[in-house]
Amino acid sequence: MSTAIKFGTSGWRAIVAEDFTLANIRLAVAGIAAYVKTQPEPHPVLIGRDPRFLGESFVDEAAKVLSGAGITPIVISKPAPTPAIAYAVRTLKTSGAINFTASHNPPEYNGIKFSTHDGAPALPEVTRQIEAAIAGIGSASIPSANPPEGGFETVDVKPEFLKRLAELVDLKAIAKSGIKVVYDPFWGAGRGYSCHILREAGVTVETVHDYRDVLFGGHAPEPDDHLLGDAKAKMKEIGAAIGIATDGDADRFGIVDQDGTFIQPNYIIALLFDYLVETRGWKNGVAKSVATTNLINALAEHHKVPLFETPVGFKYIGELIIADKIAIGGEESAGLTIRGHVPEKDGVLAGLLVAEMVATRGKSLGVQLRELFAKVGSFYPVRENFRLTQEAKAAFTEKLKADPTELSGRKVTGVVRTDGLKLILEDGSWVCYRLSGTEPVVRAYTEARSEQDMEALRTAAKKFVLS
Repeated sequence: MSTAIKFGTSGWRAIVAEDFTLANIRLAVAGIAAYVKTQPEPHPVLIGRDPRFLGESFVDEAAKVLSGAGITPIVISKPAPTPAIAYAVRTLKTSGAINFTASHNPPEYNGIKFSTHDGAPALPEVTRQIEAAIAGIGSASIPSANPPEGGFETVDVKPEFLKRLAELVDLKAIAKSGIKVVYDPFWGAGRGYSCHILREAGVTVETVHDYRDVLFGGHAPEPDDHLLGDAKAKMKEIGAAIGIATDGDADRFGIVDQDGTFIQPNYIIALLFDYLVETRGWKNGVAKSVATTNLINALAEHHKVPLFETPVGFKYIGELIIADKIAIGGEESAGLTIRGHVPEKDGVLAGLLVAEMVATRGKSLGVQLRELFAKVGSFYPVRENFRLTQEAKAAFTEKLKADPTELSGRKVTGVVRTDGLKLILEDGSWVCYRLSGTEPVVRAYTEARSEQDMEALRTAAKKFVLS
């Protein structure tokens, strides 16, 4: 079954009891242990989880396998956000962390994220070593050691993480403004984090879905517009200025404006970039994935700071954070982090920073976005998935190898191959195509320069896929 274990953009994910079995978990952890032992002076490894079904059992099994391999496991006692685990790796100086989570995937999934000693998601060269170790283990028996008397060492990562967030966010400004906030943790690992730190600061905050439900309300724990109805209703009830949400492992964010409008992540990253330059004076750069809005590019030019455009996958942005080359890095899939913080997506931090921005500027996000457009131009990004047959996917894979000169009659002025195929058009609009590595899906990202052209560009992008 080891062939089922492949570490993608954000670790290995699979359906529980199909490929995500105890046997495969042992194999995956043994592969990680083999990698850790190749590193100088092996140290303890943290083991964390989100609140998914059987998470406690999987953590226990991983601890036994690590212990059997001669590596000291440190068990995080409660469900914890991925960024809190990343921060603990850095403060406790461990050799990394194993995190049982499938992030925003549906409840039948679970997964393993591995963070290296710097708290960053494992880079491809690391995951290749882990996969090679797994293949080498094959069907061999995997040593497993029972916990010592008193159990494995445990740690609570919450206090230190919240302390760090309080250093990064101006909580006094949020409290002073008197704004009310609604938080939706989506039954996930963020429970007790965003709401706790805001209440401690004296902010009025109400929560929804603040209890454990391993089925996440019967859908994926994804803070997207169509799933934020309960948060919007609570906002209206209390007169909240902002709604913030996090996904299953709290590394992604969702933001609702005071009038109930969902503000897409592309815009949140751009607004926060502009705000951080304005309030922190950071001018060391900005990073975005190739599929993220060019509003970031326009702002980088406006603020005269370096722009880094990376492949999709937050590990690439994490490298730039570690090197202190950027003030903020973000992906359109709702991931961001900032200078001086973990090289990992942090949905908790994102929500708090947006609350600070609304409180400090005293304006709704909609107003702030219109002001941003007036300053650097307007951008209208959309992402769509197209499911293809295997044959159609194979044909489209071949099609992507060529450099098109036009797209439905529009002249292509530039081709970018940082990740997938990105076509730049004459007016600055663009289309980017990326193939899923795990299923017959093409992701099409489009960005028009006007609301009127958005539908036409989407139609052209779709025609290119299906023709």
